Amino acid sequence: MKGMSDYDLVRRLFYRQGVAKREISRRTGMHRGTIEKILNYASPPGYRFSKPRLKTKLDPYIHIIDRILKDDRKAPKKQRHTAKRILDRLKQEHGFTGGYTIVKDYVREKKRRLREVFFPLEQRSGTSQIDFGQAKVIIGGVECKAHIFCMALPFSDALFVRAYPGEAIEAVQDGHNSAYAFFKGVPPTALYDNMSTAVKIICKGKTGDLTDDFKALRSHYLFESFFCNVGRPNEKGLVEGVVGYSRRNFLVPVPRFADWDELNCYLQACCTKRLSMKAAGKDKTIGELLEQERPVFLPLPDKPYDACRREHRRASSLSLVRFQSNSYSVPVEYAYQDMTLKAYVHQVRICHKDEVIAVHRRCYRKDEFIFEPLHYLPLLERKPGALDGAMPFTDWELPKCFETLRRYLEARSGNPGKREYILILQLLRDFGISEVRRAVEMAFEYNAVNFESIKMLIMSGRDRSFEAVRLSEARLQSLPRVNIDEVDTSCYQALIAGERS
Repeated sequence: MKGMSDYDLVRRLFYRQGVAKREISRRTGMHRGTIEKILNYASPPGYRFSKPRLKTKLDPYIHIIDRILKDDRKAPKKQRHTAKRILDRLKQEHGFTGGYTIVKDYVREKKRRLREVFFPLEQRSGTSQIDFGQAKVIIGGVECKAHIFCMALPFSDALFVRAYPGEAIEAVQDGHNSAYAFFKGVPPTALYDNMSTAVKIICKGKTGDLTDDFKALRSHYLFESFFCNVGRPNEKGLVEGVVGYSRRNFLVPVPRFADWDELNCYLQACCTKRLSMKAAGKDKTIGELLEQERPVFLPLPDKPYDACRREHRRASSLSLVRFQSNSYSVPVEYAYQDMTLKAYVHQVRICHKDEVIAVHRRCYRKDEFIFEPLHYLPLLERKPGALDGAMPFTDWELPKCFETLRRYLEARSGNPGKREYILILQLLRDFGISEVRRAVEMAFEYNAVNFESIKMLIMSGRDRSFEAVRLSEARLQSLPRVNIDEVDTSCYQALIAGERS
Protein backbone atom coordinates (compact mmCIF):
# COMPACT_ATOMS: atom_id res chain seq x y z
CA MET A 1 0.00 0.00 0.00
CA LYS A 2 1.41 3.35 -1.03
CA GLY A 3 2.00 6.01 1.56
CA MET A 4 1.48 9.76 1.56
CA SER A 5 5.03 10.43 0.29
CA ASP A 6 4.32 8.33 -2.83
CA TYR A 7 1.10 10.24 -3.45
CA ASP A 8 2.92 13.57 -3.04
CA LEU A 9 5.71 12.57 -5.49
CA VAL A 10 3.50 11.18 -8.25
CA ARG A 11 0.96 14.03 -8.13
CA ARG A 12 3.69 16.70 -8.20
CA LEU A 13 5.45 15.02 -11.18
CA PHE A 14 2.23 14.82 -13.17
CA TYR A 15 0.37 18.02 -12.25
CA ARG A 16 3.27 20.47 -11.58
CA GLN A 17 6.05 19.23 -13.86
CA GLY A 18 3.95 17.73 -16.66
CA VAL A 19 5.76 14.36 -16.67
CA ALA A 20 3.88 11.68 -18.59
CA LYS A 21 2.38 8.69 -16.79
CA ARG A 22 4.66 6.27 -18.69
CA GLU A 23 7.72 8.23 -17.57
CA ILE A 24 6.47 8.36 -13.99
CA SER A 25 5.99 4.59 -14.05
CA ARG A 26 9.53 4.16 -15.36
CA ARG A 27 11.02 6.46 -12.70
CA THR A 28 9.11 5.08 -9.72
CA GLY A 29 8.61 1.49 -10.76
CA MET A 30 4.88 1.74 -10.07
CA HIS A 31 2.21 0.06 -12.16
CA ARG A 32 0.25 2.46 -14.38
CA GLY A 33 -2.99 1.41 -12.69
CA THR A 34 -1.52 2.46 -9.34
CA ILE A 35 -0.50 5.80 -10.82
CA GLU A 36 -4.06 6.31 -12.11
CA LYS A 37 -5.44 5.67 -8.62
CA ILE A 38 -2.96 8.10 -7.02
CA LEU A 39 -3.89 10.82 -9.50
CA ASN A 40 -7.59 10.40 -8.61
CA TYR A 41 -7.09 10.86 -4.82
CA ALA A 42 -5.16 13.54 -2.93
CA SER A 43 -4.44 11.06 -0.10
CA PRO A 44 -4.70 7.30 0.34
CA PRO A 45 -8.46 6.48 0.38
CA GLY A 46 -8.02 3.37 2.50
CA TYR A 47 -9.03 -0.18 1.79
CA ARG A 48 -12.17 -0.53 -0.29
CA PHE A 49 -14.03 -3.69 -1.25
CA SER A 50 -14.17 -4.22 -4.97
CA LYS A 51 -16.92 -6.84 -4.48
CA PRO A 52 -19.64 -7.29 -1.83
CA ARG A 53 -18.27 -9.07 1.24
CA LEU A 54 -19.03 -12.78 1.30
CA LYS A 55 -21.37 -14.05 3.99
CA THR A 56 -19.79 -15.74 7.01
CA LYS A 57 -20.97 -18.69 9.09
CA LEU A 58 -22.29 -16.20 11.67
CA ASP A 59 -24.69 -14.31 9.37
CA PRO A 60 -27.67 -16.70 9.83
CA TYR A 61 -27.33 -16.35 13.62
CA ILE A 62 -26.92 -12.57 13.90
CA HIS A 63 -30.61 -11.98 14.65
CA ILE A 64 -30.35 -14.47 17.53
CA ILE A 65 -27.34 -12.65 19.00
CA ASP A 66 -29.09 -9.29 18.61
CA ARG A 67 -32.12 -10.60 20.49
CA ILE A 68 -29.92 -11.95 23.32
CA LEU A 69 -28.10 -8.63 23.68
CA LYS A 70 -31.39 -6.72 23.64
CA ASP A 71 -32.84 -8.90 26.41
CA ASP A 72 -29.64 -8.46 28.41
CA ARG A 73 -30.32 -4.75 28.80
CA LYS A 74 -33.19 -5.64 31.18
CA ALA A 75 -31.20 -8.27 33.11
CA PRO A 76 -28.99 -7.59 36.18
CA LYS A 77 -25.52 -6.44 35.18
CA LYS A 78 -23.85 -9.42 36.81
CA GLN A 79 -26.09 -11.88 34.97
CA ARG A 80 -25.64 -10.79 31.37
CA HIS A 81 -24.22 -12.86 28.50
CA THR A 82 -20.55 -12.92 27.70
CA ALA A 83 -19.36 -13.74 24.17
CA LYS A 84 -18.36 -17.20 25.43
CA ARG A 85 -21.83 -17.85 26.83
CA ILE A 86 -23.45 -16.70 23.58
CA LEU A 87 -21.19 -19.08 21.64
CA ASP A 88 -22.18 -21.98 23.91
CA ARG A 89 -25.88 -21.25 23.43
CA LEU A 90 -25.53 -20.96 19.65
CA LYS A 91 -23.85 -24.38 19.53
CA GLN A 92 -26.22 -26.10 21.98
CA GLU A 93 -29.53 -24.58 20.87
CA HIS A 94 -29.00 -23.72 17.18
CA GLY A 95 -26.24 -26.00 15.86
CA PHE A 96 -23.69 -23.25 15.15
CA THR A 97 -20.37 -24.66 13.88
CA GLY A 98 -18.23 -21.50 13.84
CA GLY A 99 -15.48 -20.45 16.25
CA TYR A 100 -15.17 -18.08 19.20
CA THR A 101 -13.30 -15.22 17.51
CA ILE A 102 -16.00 -14.38 14.97
CA VAL A 103 -18.66 -14.30 17.73
CA LYS A 104 -16.44 -12.25 20.04
CA ASP A 105 -15.72 -9.62 17.36
CA TYR A 106 -19.38 -9.22 16.47
CA VAL A 107 -20.52 -8.98 20.12
CA ARG A 108 -17.85 -6.38 20.94
CA GLU A 109 -18.84 -4.18 17.98
CA LYS A 110 -22.56 -4.60 18.66
CA LYS A 111 -22.18 -3.66 22.33
CA ARG A 112 -20.21 -0.57 21.32
CA ARG A 113 -23.04 0.56 19.04
CA LEU A 114 -25.61 -0.13 21.78
CA ARG A 115 -23.82 2.00 24.38
CA GLU A 116 -25.82 5.06 25.36
CA VAL A 117 -24.61 8.56 24.45
CA PHE A 118 -25.37 11.49 26.74
CA PHE A 119 -25.81 15.24 26.45
CA PRO A 120 -23.36 17.52 28.26
CA LEU A 121 -25.51 19.40 30.79
CA GLU A 122 -25.34 23.04 31.79
CA GLN A 123 -24.45 23.47 35.47
CA ARG A 124 -26.83 26.16 36.67
CA SER A 125 -26.41 28.03 39.93
CA GLY A 126 -28.84 27.30 42.74
CA THR A 127 -29.16 23.56 42.08
CA SER A 128 -28.10 20.76 44.41
CA GLN A 129 -27.78 16.99 44.13
CA ILE A 130 -28.19 14.64 47.11
CA ASP A 131 -27.20 11.01 47.58
CA PHE A 132 -25.99 8.49 50.17
CA GLY A 133 -22.91 6.28 50.02
CA GLN A 134 -21.36 3.76 52.39
CA ALA A 135 -17.95 3.41 54.00
CA LYS A 136 -16.31 1.47 56.80
CA VAL A 137 -15.26 3.41 59.92
CA ILE A 138 -14.18 2.56 63.45
CA ILE A 139 -16.19 4.37 66.15
CA GLY A 140 -15.17 3.91 69.78
CA GLY A 141 -13.06 0.90 68.82
CA VAL A 142 -15.97 -0.85 67.04
CA GLU A 143 -16.04 -1.34 63.27
CA CYS A 144 -19.21 0.21 61.82
CA LYS A 145 -20.81 0.82 58.46
CA ALA A 146 -21.17 4.57 57.97
CA HIS A 147 -23.88 5.92 55.67
CA ILE A 148 -22.44 9.04 54.06
CA PHE A 149 -24.85 11.87 53.26
CA CYS A 150 -23.54 13.95 50.35
CA MET A 151 -24.87 17.23 48.97
CA ALA A 152 -23.11 18.68 45.92
CA LEU A 153 -23.58 22.01 44.12
CA PRO A 154 -22.83 21.56 40.39
CA PHE A 155 -22.20 25.26 39.64
CA SER A 156 -19.52 25.91 42.27
CA ASP A 157 -18.45 22.26 42.79
CA ALA A 158 -18.85 22.78 46.55
CA LEU A 159 -19.79 19.71 48.56
CA PHE A 160 -20.89 18.76 52.05
CA VAL A 161 -20.43 15.32 53.62
CA ARG A 162 -21.77 13.91 56.90
CA ALA A 163 -21.79 10.38 58.34
CA TYR A 164 -24.69 8.57 60.03
CA PRO A 165 -25.32 5.10 61.46
CA GLY A 166 -28.25 4.65 59.02
CA GLU A 167 -30.18 6.20 56.11
CA ALA A 168 -33.51 6.74 57.89
CA ILE A 169 -35.56 9.90 57.36
CA GLU A 170 -34.08 11.57 60.46
CA ALA A 171 -30.60 11.23 58.88
CA VAL A 172 -31.91 12.78 55.64
CA GLN A 173 -33.42 15.68 57.58
CA ASP A 174 -30.36 16.25 59.76
CA GLY A 175 -28.14 16.08 56.66
CA HIS A 176 -30.14 18.90 55.02
CA ASN A 177 -29.97 20.97 58.23
CA SER A 178 -26.19 20.61 58.43
CA ALA A 179 -25.59 21.15 54.70
CA TYR A 180 -27.69 24.31 54.52
CA ALA A 181 -25.93 25.69 57.61
CA PHE A 182 -22.57 24.94 55.95
CA PHE A 183 -23.56 26.61 52.65
CA LYS A 184 -25.27 29.50 54.55
CA GLY A 185 -28.36 29.23 52.40
CA VAL A 186 -30.83 26.89 50.71
CA PRO A 187 -30.32 26.00 47.01
CA PRO A 188 -33.78 26.47 45.41
CA THR A 189 -33.80 23.09 43.61
CA ALA A 190 -32.67 19.65 44.74
CA LEU A 191 -32.26 16.43 42.73
CA TYR A 192 -32.57 12.97 44.35
CA ASP A 193 -32.81 9.36 43.37
CA ASN A 194 -36.00 7.52 44.34
CA MET A 195 -35.01 6.87 47.96
CA SER A 196 -37.67 5.18 50.07
CA THR A 197 -37.41 7.81 52.82
CA ALA A 198 -38.73 10.44 50.38
CA VAL A 199 -40.85 8.52 47.83
CA LYS A 200 -43.63 6.12 48.87
CA ILE A 201 -44.66 5.05 45.35
CA ILE A 202 -42.51 5.53 42.25
CA CYS A 203 -44.61 6.74 39.33
CA LYS A 204 -43.77 6.93 35.64
CA GLY A 205 -41.41 9.78 34.87
CA LYS A 206 -39.93 12.04 37.55
CA THR A 207 -42.99 12.30 39.76
CA GLY A 208 -43.80 10.23 42.81
CA ASP A 209 -45.95 10.00 45.91
CA LEU A 210 -43.81 11.69 48.57
CA THR A 211 -43.74 10.75 52.26
CA ASP A 212 -45.19 13.18 54.79
CA ASP A 213 -41.84 13.50 56.58
CA PHE A 214 -40.10 14.56 53.37
CA LYS A 215 -42.93 16.97 52.51
CA ALA A 216 -42.51 18.55 55.95
CA LEU A 217 -38.77 19.04 55.33
CA ARG A 218 -39.46 20.56 51.91
CA SER A 219 -42.17 22.83 53.34
CA HIS A 220 -39.79 24.06 56.06
CA TYR A 221 -37.03 25.08 53.63
CA LEU A 222 -39.29 25.80 50.59
CA PHE A 223 -37.00 24.18 47.99
CA GLU A 224 -38.25 22.36 44.88
CA SER A 225 -37.48 18.63 44.71
CA PHE A 226 -36.93 16.55 41.58
CA PHE A 227 -36.25 12.83 41.28
CA CYS A 228 -34.21 10.88 38.73
CA ASN A 229 -35.88 8.45 36.38
CA VAL A 230 -35.67 4.88 37.61
CA GLY A 231 -32.30 3.33 36.80
CA ARG A 232 -30.83 6.69 35.69
CA PRO A 233 -28.25 7.68 38.31
CA ASN A 234 -26.35 9.53 35.55
CA GLU A 235 -28.97 12.28 35.85
CA LYS A 236 -27.24 13.29 39.11
CA GLY A 237 -23.78 12.26 38.01
CA LEU A 238 -21.94 14.94 39.99
CA VAL A 239 -23.02 13.70 43.41
CA GLU A 240 -22.46 10.10 42.32
CA GLY A 241 -18.84 11.09 41.78
CA VAL A 242 -18.75 13.02 45.07
CA VAL A 243 -19.65 9.85 46.99
CA GLY A 244 -16.59 8.07 45.61
CA TYR A 245 -14.40 11.19 45.93
CA SER A 246 -15.21 11.67 49.61
CA ARG A 247 -14.67 7.97 50.35
CA ARG A 248 -11.24 7.94 48.62
CA ASN A 249 -10.00 11.30 49.90
CA PHE A 250 -11.57 11.66 53.35
CA LEU A 251 -11.93 8.07 54.59
CA VAL A 252 -8.72 6.35 53.47
CA PRO A 253 -7.21 4.74 55.48
CA VAL A 254 -10.20 3.53 57.51
CA PRO A 255 -10.61 6.35 60.08
CA ARG A 256 -10.81 5.87 63.84
CA PHE A 257 -12.82 8.27 66.00
CA ALA A 258 -14.18 8.29 69.54
CA ASP A 259 -17.75 9.00 68.42
CA TRP A 260 -19.87 10.09 65.46
CA ASP A 261 -19.63 13.78 66.38
CA GLU A 262 -15.84 13.67 66.17
CA LEU A 263 -16.03 11.95 62.77
CA ASN A 264 -18.44 14.58 61.44
CA CYS A 265 -16.27 17.45 62.71
CA TYR A 266 -13.41 15.92 60.71
CA LEU A 267 -15.55 15.56 57.57
CA GLN A 268 -16.75 19.17 57.81
CA ALA A 269 -13.16 20.35 58.17
CA CYS A 270 -12.32 18.43 54.97
CA CYS A 271 -15.21 20.14 53.12
CA THR A 272 -14.08 23.55 54.40
CA LYS A 273 -10.49 22.94 53.32
CA ARG A 274 -11.67 21.97 49.84
CA LEU A 275 -13.27 25.42 49.37
CA SER A 276 -9.77 26.89 48.91
CA MET A 277 -9.04 24.57 45.96
CA LYS A 278 -9.40 25.83 42.39
CA ALA A 279 -12.50 24.54 40.62
CA ALA A 280 -11.85 22.25 37.66
CA GLY A 281 -11.74 24.23 34.40
CA LYS A 282 -12.28 27.54 36.22
CA ASP A 283 -9.96 30.38 37.17
CA LYS A 284 -11.63 30.80 40.59
CA THR A 285 -11.61 28.75 43.75
CA ILE A 286 -14.62 26.67 44.83
CA GLY A 287 -15.20 29.07 47.71
CA GLU A 288 -15.26 32.08 45.38
CA LEU A 289 -17.75 30.38 43.08
CA LEU A 290 -19.88 29.50 46.11
CA GLU A 291 -19.95 33.18 47.12
CA GLN A 292 -20.93 34.03 43.54
CA GLU A 293 -23.75 31.44 43.70
CA ARG A 294 -25.03 32.37 47.15
CA PRO A 295 -27.28 35.32 46.09
CA VAL A 296 -29.69 32.88 44.36
CA PHE A 297 -30.04 30.78 47.54
CA LEU A 298 -33.19 30.92 49.64
CA PRO A 299 -32.67 32.39 53.14
CA LEU A 300 -32.31 30.04 56.07
CA PRO A 301 -35.35 29.81 58.41
CA ASP A 302 -35.04 31.13 61.95
CA LYS A 303 -34.68 27.57 63.26
CA PRO A 304 -33.44 24.39 61.60
CA TYR A 305 -35.95 21.64 60.94
CA ASP A 306 -36.69 19.35 63.89
CA ALA A 307 -34.93 16.36 62.35
CA CYS A 308 -36.68 13.41 63.93
CA ARG A 309 -39.10 10.60 63.21
CA ARG A 310 -42.34 10.78 65.20
CA GLU A 311 -44.18 7.62 66.21
CA HIS A 312 -47.08 7.07 68.61
CA ARG A 313 -46.46 4.45 71.28
CA ARG A 314 -47.98 3.13 74.51
CA ALA A 315 -45.88 2.37 77.57
CA SER A 316 -46.07 -1.24 78.77
CA SER A 317 -46.65 -2.57 82.27
CA LEU A 318 -42.86 -2.59 82.67
CA SER A 319 -42.81 1.16 81.96
CA LEU A 320 -41.05 0.54 78.63
CA VAL A 321 -41.64 1.98 75.17
CA ARG A 322 -40.69 -0.17 72.16
CA PHE A 323 -38.91 1.32 69.13
CA GLN A 324 -37.06 -0.57 66.38
CA SER A 325 -36.78 -3.78 68.41
CA ASN A 326 -35.31 -1.93 71.43
CA SER A 327 -37.06 -0.91 74.67
CA TYR A 328 -36.63 2.49 76.34
CA SER A 329 -37.76 3.28 79.89
CA VAL A 330 -40.14 6.03 81.00
CA PRO A 331 -41.09 7.09 84.57
CA VAL A 332 -43.33 4.48 86.20
CA GLU A 333 -46.22 6.93 86.61
CA TYR A 334 -46.62 6.91 82.81
CA ALA A 335 -47.10 3.15 82.45
CA TYR A 336 -50.06 2.16 80.25
CA GLN A 337 -50.30 5.69 78.81
CA ASP A 338 -50.09 6.87 75.19
CA MET A 339 -47.12 9.01 74.22
CA THR A 340 -45.13 10.32 71.27
CA LEU A 341 -41.63 9.04 70.56
CA LYS A 342 -39.21 11.34 68.70
CA ALA A 343 -36.28 9.45 67.19
CA TYR A 344 -33.31 11.68 66.36
CA VAL A 345 -30.09 10.37 64.84
CA HIS A 346 -28.34 9.93 68.19
CA GLN A 347 -31.14 10.49 70.69
CA VAL A 348 -34.62 9.25 71.57
CA ARG A 349 -37.06 11.61 73.28
CA ILE A 350 -40.36 10.38 74.70
CA CYS A 351 -43.13 12.93 75.23
CA HIS A 352 -46.46 12.80 77.03
CA LYS A 353 -48.71 15.54 75.70
CA ASP A 354 -46.36 18.55 75.52
CA GLU A 355 -43.89 17.36 78.17
CA VAL A 356 -40.62 15.51 77.52
CA ILE A 357 -40.63 12.72 80.11
CA ALA A 358 -37.57 10.69 79.02
CA VAL A 359 -34.40 11.24 76.99
CA HIS A 360 -32.12 8.34 75.99
CA ARG A 361 -29.06 7.78 73.86
CA ARG A 362 -30.32 6.01 70.74
CA CYS A 363 -29.30 2.37 70.41
CA TYR A 364 -28.67 0.85 66.95
CA ARG A 365 -28.24 -2.71 68.22
CA LYS A 366 -31.14 -5.17 68.40
CA ASP A 367 -33.26 -6.40 71.32
CA GLU A 368 -31.64 -4.14 73.90
CA PHE A 369 -33.14 -2.58 77.05
CA ILE A 370 -32.17 1.04 77.70
CA PHE A 371 -32.98 1.99 81.30
CA GLU A 372 -32.84 5.15 83.36
CA PRO A 373 -32.84 3.83 86.98
CA LEU A 374 -34.31 7.10 88.27
CA HIS A 375 -37.53 6.26 86.40
CA TYR A 376 -38.09 3.26 88.71
CA LEU A 377 -37.16 4.79 92.08
CA PRO A 378 -40.81 5.62 93.08
CA LEU A 379 -41.73 1.96 92.50
CA LEU A 380 -38.76 0.85 94.58
CA GLU A 381 -40.28 2.49 97.67
CA ARG A 382 -43.28 0.14 97.40
CA LYS A 383 -41.24 -2.90 96.34
CA PRO A 384 -37.86 -2.67 98.13
CA GLY A 385 -37.03 -6.30 97.39
CA ALA A 386 -36.49 -5.37 93.72
CA LEU A 387 -33.33 -3.45 94.59
CA ASP A 388 -31.19 -6.55 94.02
CA GLY A 389 -33.11 -8.25 91.20
CA ALA A 390 -34.68 -5.60 88.97
CA MET A 391 -32.94 -5.02 85.62
CA PRO A 392 -32.84 -1.19 85.88
CA PHE A 393 -30.60 -1.44 88.97
CA THR A 394 -28.31 -4.38 88.12
CA ASP A 395 -25.97 -2.27 85.97
CA TRP A 396 -26.51 1.04 87.75
CA GLU A 397 -23.08 2.56 88.32
CA LEU A 398 -23.08 4.61 91.53
CA PRO A 399 -20.13 6.09 93.43
CA LYS A 400 -18.44 3.68 95.84
CA CYS A 401 -19.69 5.60 98.88
CA PHE A 402 -23.25 4.41 98.08
CA GLU A 403 -22.21 0.78 98.46
CA THR A 404 -20.55 1.62 101.77
CA LEU A 405 -23.70 3.52 102.84
CA ARG A 406 -25.94 0.54 102.13
CA ARG A 407 -23.74 -1.93 104.04
CA TYR A 408 -23.57 0.46 106.99
CA LEU A 409 -27.35 1.06 107.18
CA GLU A 410 -28.25 -2.62 106.76
CA ALA A 411 -25.67 -3.67 109.35
CA ARG A 412 -27.05 -1.09 111.77
CA SER A 413 -30.78 -1.62 111.28
CA GLY A 414 -31.37 -4.61 108.96
CA ASN A 415 -34.50 -4.28 106.81
CA PRO A 416 -35.33 -0.73 108.01
CA GLY A 417 -31.78 0.24 107.04
CA LYS A 418 -32.42 -1.03 103.53
CA ARG A 419 -35.58 1.07 103.34
CA GLU A 420 -33.68 4.13 104.58
CA TYR A 421 -31.04 3.52 101.85
CA ILE A 422 -33.85 3.47 99.25
CA LEU A 423 -35.16 6.72 100.72
CA ILE A 424 -31.71 8.28 100.27
CA LEU A 425 -31.66 7.07 96.65
CA GLN A 426 -34.88 9.01 96.11
CA LEU A 427 -32.84 12.19 96.60
CA LEU A 428 -31.26 11.53 93.20
CA ARG A 429 -34.60 12.44 91.59
CA ASP A 430 -34.29 16.05 92.82
CA PHE A 431 -30.54 16.55 93.23
CA GLY A 432 -27.48 15.80 91.15
CA ILE A 433 -25.48 12.69 91.89
CA SER A 434 -22.40 14.79 92.75
CA GLU A 435 -24.39 16.69 95.40
CA VAL A 436 -25.73 13.51 96.98
CA ARG A 437 -22.30 11.84 96.89
CA ARG A 438 -20.73 14.83 98.65
CA ALA A 439 -23.48 14.80 101.29
CA VAL A 440 -23.05 11.04 101.93
CA GLU A 441 -19.30 11.45 102.40
CA MET A 442 -19.86 14.37 104.82
CA ALA A 443 -22.46 12.34 106.73
CA PHE A 444 -19.85 9.64 107.40
CA GLU A 445 -17.39 12.35 108.43
CA TYR A 446 -19.89 13.84 110.93
CA ASN A 447 -21.10 10.40 112.05
CA ALA A 448 -24.67 11.39 111.15
CA VAL A 449 -25.59 8.73 108.62
CA ASN A 450 -29.35 8.98 108.08
CA PHE A 451 -31.79 10.38 105.55
CA GLU A 452 -32.52 13.66 107.37
CA SER A 453 -28.84 14.48 107.89
CA ILE A 454 -27.90 13.77 104.29
CA LYS A 455 -30.76 15.92 102.97
CA MET A 456 -29.76 18.74 105.31
CA LEU A 457 -26.16 18.52 104.09
CA ILE A 458 -27.36 18.77 100.49
CA MET A 459 -29.39 21.88 101.27
CA SER A 460 -26.52 23.45 103.20
CA GLY A 461 -24.31 22.87 100.17
CA ARG A 462 -26.73 24.87 98.05
CA ASP A 463 -27.09 27.73 100.57
CA ARG A 464 -23.64 28.86 101.73
CA SER A 465 -25.12 30.82 104.67
CA PHE A 466 -25.69 27.51 106.46
CA GLU A 467 -22.72 25.59 107.78
CA ALA A 468 -22.91 22.00 108.88
CA VAL A 469 -20.59 21.30 111.83
CA ARG A 470 -20.05 18.32 114.08
CA LEU A 471 -21.57 18.84 117.55
CA SER A 472 -18.69 17.70 119.72
CA GLU A 473 -18.96 17.54 123.53
CA ALA A 474 -17.09 20.82 123.86
CA ARG A 475 -19.48 22.56 121.47
CA LEU A 476 -22.49 21.15 123.31
CA GLN A 477 -21.21 22.53 126.64
CA SER A 478 -20.68 25.96 125.11
CA LEU A 479 -24.27 26.23 123.94
CA PRO A 480 -26.48 28.52 126.08
CA ARG A 481 -28.75 26.66 128.47
CA VAL A 482 -32.46 27.34 128.16
CA ASN A 483 -34.88 26.34 130.92
CA ILE A 484 -38.46 25.79 129.86
CA ASP A 485 -41.06 25.58 132.61
CA GLU A 486 -43.60 22.83 132.46
CA VAL A 487 -46.88 24.10 131.05
CA ASP A 488 -49.83 24.13 133.42
CA THR A 489 -52.88 23.08 131.47
CA SER A 490 -55.42 23.52 134.28
CA CYS A 491 -56.32 27.01 133.08
CA TYR A 492 -57.27 25.61 129.70
CA GLN A 493 -59.40 22.97 131.36
CA ALA A 494 -61.21 25.68 133.40
CA LEU A 495 -61.73 27.73 130.27
CA ILE A 496 -63.26 24.79 128.46
CA ALA A 497 -65.48 23.96 131.43
CA GLY A 498 -66.72 27.59 131.54
CA GLU A 499 -67.65 27.52 127.84
CA ARG A 500 -69.66 24.34 128.31
CA SER A 501 -71.60 25.84 131.19
